[in-house]
Amino acid sequence: MMNETVSIAKALSDKARLRAIMALSGGELCVCQIVGLLGLAPSTVSRHLGVLHQAGLISSRKDGRWVYFRLAGPDASPPARKALRWVREALAGDSSVTKDLLSLKRITGVSKEELCRTQAKK
Repeated sequence: MMNETVSIAKALSDKARLRAIMALSGGELCVCQIVGLLGLAPSTVSRHLGVLHQAGLISSRKDGRWVYFRLAGPDASPPARKALRWVREALAGDSSVTKDLLSLKRITGVSKEELCRTQAKK
């Protein structure tokens, strides 16, 4: 339990990872959508998602060439579920989260193919 708690605490100690958690609160997202939201290099976003996954806070699935992430579900450990609930409650009214949600509406309106092309040009 101690090691899991330390892993979760480390995962929550980064603003980009907290932003990703809040974005995933609205449902499953493709990696390219998360990259578009965070404005970070795909490799950096992959590392952040890996930390969150290792801590048991998110899960993933692959569908063809696309990888999708979502918040951990009811099968997650109790500490992970409590941590996710705490983050979502603590950041519910945050202005940066509201800004991200508006950006996410725009991003999810663009095809994944277009997002990937745009990101490849950067």
